[in-house]
Amino acid sequence: MKSRTIPLHRRRGGMAVAVVSAGLALLMGAVAVPSAVAAETDCSTVPWMDTGASSAERATALLDASSQHQKYRWLVEQPAVTPARTDWAPGRAGENPVVYPVQVPCTPTIVYTDGPEAVRSAGVTDFPSQLALASTWDLDLAYDKGVQQAEEAFAKRKNLILAPGIASGRTPLAGRTPEYFGEDSLLSGLLGAESIEGIESSGKVISDVKHYLANEQELDRQTSSSNMDERTLREVYALPYEIAVKRSDPESVMCAFNQVNGVYICESPLMKDVLKADNGFEGFIMSDFGSVHSTAASLMNGLDQELNRPIYFTPEKLDAALAAGEITQERIDEAAFTVVKSYIDGGLFDHPLPAIAATEASTPSGEAVALRIAEEGSVLLKNDGVLPLAATEGQTIALIGPTASSTPTTVSGQPVSAISVCSLTLRFNPAAPPRNTLPCEDVVSAETALTERAAEVGASVVWNNGQDLQSAAAAAASADVAVVVGYQRMGEFSDIPDLHLQGGGDALIQAVEQANPNTVVVLQTGSAVEMPWLGGVQAVLETWYGGEQQGPAIASLLFGDTAPTGKLPMTFPRSTADLPTQTSAQYPGIFSDGSTTRPAGTTEIRQVLYSEGLEVGYKWYQAQGIDPLFAFGHGLTYTTFAYDKVQVTPKSTDGAKEIRISFRVTNTGDRAGTETAQAYVALPGSTGAPGTRLVGWQKVTLQPGEHANVTIALSPEDLADLHLLEYWNTEAGDWSTAAGTYGVAVGGSSDVDVSTSFAIK
Repeated sequence: MKSRTIPLHRRRGGMAVAVVSAGLALLMGAVAVPSAVAAETDCSTVPWMDTGASSAERATALLDASSQHQKYRWLVEQPAVTPARTDWAPGRAGENPVVYPVQVPCTPTIVYTDGPEAVRSAGVTDFPSQLALASTWDLDLAYDKGVQQAEEAFAKRKNLILAPGIASGRTPLAGRTPEYFGEDSLLSGLLGAESIEGIESSGKVISDVKHYLANEQELDRQTSSSNMDERTLREVYALPYEIAVKRSDPESVMCAFNQVNGVYICESPLMKDVLKADNGFEGFIMSDFGSVHSTAASLMNGLDQELNRPIYFTPEKLDAALAAGEITQERIDEAAFTVVKSYIDGGLFDHPLPAIAATEASTPSGEAVALRIAEEGSVLLKNDGVLPLAATEGQTIALIGPTASSTPTTVSGQPVSAISVCSLTLRFNPAAPPRNTLPCEDVVSAETALTERAAEVGASVVWNNGQDLQSAAAAAASADVAVVVGYQRMGEFSDIPDLHLQGGGDALIQAVEQANPNTVVVLQTGSAVEMPWLGGVQAVLETWYGGEQQGPAIASLLFGDTAPTGKLPMTFPRSTADLPTQTSAQYPGIFSDGSTTRPAGTTEIRQVLYSEGLEVGYKWYQAQGIDPLFAFGHGLTYTTFAYDKVQVTPKSTDGAKEIRISFRVTNTGDRAGTETAQAYVALPGSTGAPGTRLVGWQKVTLQPGEHANVTIALSPEDLADLHLLEYWNTEAGDWSTAAGTYGVAVGGSSDVDVSTSFAIK
C-alpha cells in the first residue's frame, strides 16, 4: 500500500562510466560498417528479407545462397554479427589467421550485451539485482523490467541481451548469487520466463538464458566438475531452465564454463538430449566467453555458436573435422539454420539497430520500474514495533554506515559508498578492488532520501560513517532512533568466504544497538548473512543491491509510505555450519589428493560432489530438521495475517486433472497490507522427495479485519509442464507421478506445517 511516492531522483549528465566484462570488451570491438555488397543490393529483392515468408523459409533461402564458409560465419558470434568483416587474429599461438568471405548481402549488424540486472552501459537505468526482483515474487514486474531493459538496450544500439541468469542457489557463498532468482526451481523458472517474454516482446531484441548447467560457484568455474546423479540433475538444476523454456520461447541459451560429471557442458550431450530434445528448446545454444574446449564434440552435442571470436569453430578446424568424419554437413547446416532462424524470429533482420547509440537511454518508466523493484523486493525480516518510523518535529534519526551515503568512506584502503551496493561486482584480479557491474551514475543514497523525507515532518538525519565505533555509538545514543546500514559486496569471479557483513558491520551493529534501544538494521547484501546481533535490534530490513533508487525505496519503506511486501527467495541459515554443503568434497570441491588446493604444476579439475542430492535450499532444512534463521518465503509487513480453512479439491485424483488448493487469509492487524500466500506440497514417502515443494502462490491485499478466500489452481498444463507433483524416475528415464497421499501446507513462508492432504490413485 502506498500513501505517497518518494520522487524519483535523476541527475543525468554527470560523469559516465562504461562498464564491460572481460569477454564483452572484446565483443564491443566487433562492430563493423555495413557491407559494401549489401549497400549495392536492393534488400527487398532477396528472399531472406521477405517478411511474408516464414522464418524457416527465410533462413533456408539465405543458407541456400551461402557458400560453405559463409555458413560457418553463423557458428561464431563475431563473424555472425559483423557481416563485412573478413579476418580475425589466430585463436591460439602458432595458428593461422582466421579468414572468411564477406557474408551474403542484407544480413544485420548485431550487438550482444551483458546484463542480467541491467544493460551494462552508461546512460541506462541501474535496476536492482535479480535477487531483489526475485524477492517481489511478481511475474508481471519481471515482465515489465524485461520490456524496459530491451528498450534501453536497443536505444544503446544493442539487440541481444545475455540475460536472464538462472541457477539453483546451492550455496549462498556463490559469488553470483545476486545475479539469479534464488533457490527454488518453480520461482526461478517462472521469473526467468517472464523476463524472457519481456525482453523479446518488442520484436527487436532477443534474450539469452544463462548459464546452463549446474554453474553454482565462481571458484574454479572453468576448471571444476559438478558431479551428481541423474535425478538431482533433472529435478534441481535442469528444471528451472525447463520451466523457463516451456513458459516462454527464448531465442538462445548459454552453456556454462563448468563440467558436469566430467564433461564440459558446452560439449555435453545434455545440451541436445535434455535441453533440446526433452525440454523442447528450439533456439540456438551459444557458449560463454571461452567455455568451448573442442570442435567436433561441441558441435555434435548441440553447441550452435561459439561466443566472441573464432577459436574452435574456425573454417580451418571445421573443414578438417568434416573431412575426418568427426562432424557432419547436416549438423553444420542445422546449427547455421538455428542461429539465422532465431535472429529472424527475434526481429533482428527486420529492425536494424539505430545508426548512433543514444547517450541517454533511461526513461521515467524504466526508473519507475527500478523503484518498484527496490521497494517491493525489500524484505522485512524482523520488526518489534519500531517500524514504520513515527518521527515527529524535533526528533533525530542517526543514520550509520558507509553505504548509507554517497560520500565515500575509506574501508580497508578502498572507497565505500552507496554506489558500492548499487549492483554486484566484478573482480578480474583477486588482488584488485571490486568494481560494479553497472555504471551506477545516478544512485540516490539513503542519506539523501531519508533527509528529505524526515524534513517533511520536521525531523533531522545525522549521518555517521561508522568507522569509529565509539563515535557511532555516541551518535546513536543521542538520537531518537538509530538506523545502521550493513553491507556485503560480492559478484562475478570469486565466491565470498563467509556470510558475515563486511567492513566490520557486525561489530558496528552491536555497538549501535547497545547505545540505542530503538535500532533498525538495513542490509544491503547479495546473499544471506549471519546475524549475531539479531536479538539486540528491533527491526531488520533486507534491501539487497537496490540500484539507483535504493535511497528512495529505503526511505519510503522505513517511514511506512510503502509497506514492505518482499518475500525471501532463499533461506537464511543461522551459520555456514548449517548449509547443505557440509564437507569440503561438496564445497568447494577437492582434487585427487583429497585437498581443496590444486596440486602445484597441474591443471587438474576440481571435483565438486553434489552428494546432498535433492536437499537443496529449504528442502535441506526441512529434511534435516534444521531451524534456519529465516525461512524461504519469509517476509513481514506492517500488519499480520492468519490462514485457515485449508482444503483441496478433489480429495482423490489421477494426477492429471486440475487440483485446487483453497484457504482463507485474514488481515489480523490494524493497517492494510499485502501478503504473498504460498502453497507447498509434500510428495508421498515412496518418492524419496525431501520436505515440501512450492507449487504456487498468490498475492492478496486486505484492509484491517478483511479476509479473502484464495484458490491456487494447479491446471493440467501446470502439472505436466512444471512437474509440480512429479519426480524423476531414474529407472523409467522419465517424469512419474506416484500413487499415494500428498500433504498440503499453506502460509507466508516454507516454514509451515502440512494441514491437509489429497490422494493420487
